Amino acid sequence: MVPRIVDNLVLVLAGQAGQGIQSIETILSFLLKRSGYNYFSTSELMSRVRGGINSTELRVSARPIAGFIDRIDILIPLHNDGIGHLQKRITPATIVIGEKDKIDYEDIVDVQFTQIAKEIGNAIYSNTVAAGFICGLLKVELDFCQEFIIEYFSDKSEDIQNKNRQAITRGHELGKDFSNIDITIEKSSLVKEQLLLDGADAISLGALAGGCNYTCGYPMSPATGVLQNMASYSKDFDIIVEQVEDEVGVINMTLGAWYAGARAMTTTSGGGLALMSEGISLCGVMESPLVIHLAQRPGPATGLATRTEQGDLNLALYSGHGDFPRIILAPGSLADGFTLTQKAFNLAEKYQVPVFILTDQYYVNSKYNTPGFDMGSLKIEKHLIETKADYQRYSFTEQGISPRGIPGYGQGNVCSGSNEHDESGHITENPELRVKMVDKRLNKLELIKPEIIPPKFKGNDNYKILVVSWGSTYHIVSEAVEALGRDDIATLHYSWIYPFPEDSIEYFEQADQVIIIENNAISHFAQLIKLSTAYVVKDKILKYNGRCFSVEEVQTEIEKFIEREGRS
Repeated sequence: MVPRIVDNLVLVLAGQAGQGIQSIETILSFLLKRSGYNYFSTSELMSRVRGGINSTELRVSARPIAGFIDRIDILIPLHNDGIGHLQKRITPATIVIGEKDKIDYEDIVDVQFTQIAKEIGNAIYSNTVAAGFICGLLKVELDFCQEFIIEYFSDKSEDIQNKNRQAITRGHELGKDFSNIDITIEKSSLVKEQLLLDGADAISLGALAGGCNYTCGYPMSPATGVLQNMASYSKDFDIIVEQVEDEVGVINMTLGAWYAGARAMTTTSGGGLALMSEGISLCGVMESPLVIHLAQRPGPATGLATRTEQGDLNLALYSGHGDFPRIILAPGSLADGFTLTQKAFNLAEKYQVPVFILTDQYYVNSKYNTPGFDMGSLKIEKHLIETKADYQRYSFTEQGISPRGIPGYGQGNVCSGSNEHDESGHITENPELRVKMVDKRLNKLELIKPEIIPPKFKGNDNYKILVVSWGSTYHIVSEAVEALGRDDIATLHYSWIYPFPEDSIEYFEQADQVIIIENNAISHFAQLIKLSTAYVVKDKILKYNGRCFSVEEVQTEIEKFIEREGRS
């Protein structure tokens, strides 16, 4: 009997770094989305330029999808080691398609991508053949594929364009006639008009909308995509982008840009933020705005450089010596990434504090279609004043925020440094003044509270079980709980992390059972909940092997906790 897919196809490409998996994915993402298919993809990568084995999962669905799942309907291994690498995910229902003379798998369906490419002129065209094959499977119009591939290779010679056109045509013919699986997935005209972005795009566009005009960083996976995006935007917008020699220079240059009046951001990962720690403390005493995109990856030290983990929440919460306030945000969706990053610049400037945007490798590398972002309510809020001759940078005010001036805008002297200071910014060791300055800075936590965005609640108001998550696990957890199909389970997702939304503890108190899900070993967010509210979350689903959760995994683990409590 021929397997039939009618709603949700999971296709995985596997091969060595350098074999072109990402090229295939890029071509398919545009073709499938523009054809009206809901699309999601995410990759898992080894930390090497060539060799090793990487894989990319593509989901194509009749409904919006944005979470990783374990199931593989079709596997296309471009290298023999791809079979062993994904062995635990391959089932008797998985259709493996590849070159039989290269892939050691008994039930492989032989499709000679390389041979076809050689007939066209060069083995290099095998990736385009494979992309065409998948488009044929999914009944994407051939004319559309041909037009797109010419556009995609428009910067190449006419000969290369024509051969890629031949390659996608030959592949499409094979896929269209492929009889080992029946795929019928409904398309949607609405999808065609939507955005196709990954997490790095969402953060970068949010920064652009927030008025960011200066970005600097030191390339560090998985944060580099944001730095690259901002560099590309600088060709069309008034943005200065610099690659700095190290992260110590990065943080100081970012602070210097704010001091001069720019709206600045840096993007880094955990190891980079560790080097920035002293500069973050400098930000605290200077009461400078600061926006830091922290794309988390597993530590300690270099750890797993290209893998994912939610392991730097405590680092963001406690980085920098001494006591001073901060704001921590952690988007769950692409829309969150855009709106929270835009808001981060306004928050940083208004309250003169560092604002952290926490993502991770899974978030920044996941790509899917999403409706256009709401731009109507967005605005760039500036809080600079034109200084007078008697200006004091750190004056005590009734509202608790010292007016912020910048050099050259007005008559005043803008004195700021790393030592404790008086209202004018000059060094002081006066004990009474020291206490007043510390209290002034810390009181901003109270001033920030009206800005707090409450967590997203989904479910029946009469729930008995509450599943809590934060950051990048949003879509995975939502899909898993939906698959359980139980009215007594609700979800609560946090994208505003700190200051913790204390009022939300009411959701916890109503539940008979609270389960928290985190991609780390010690449950950072549960620790923060306890610190902020004294509420102790007992049931934890934790993962810290460098891989993201899968929908099935979360579903299974929740069921185990429910069964243990006798709530089946």
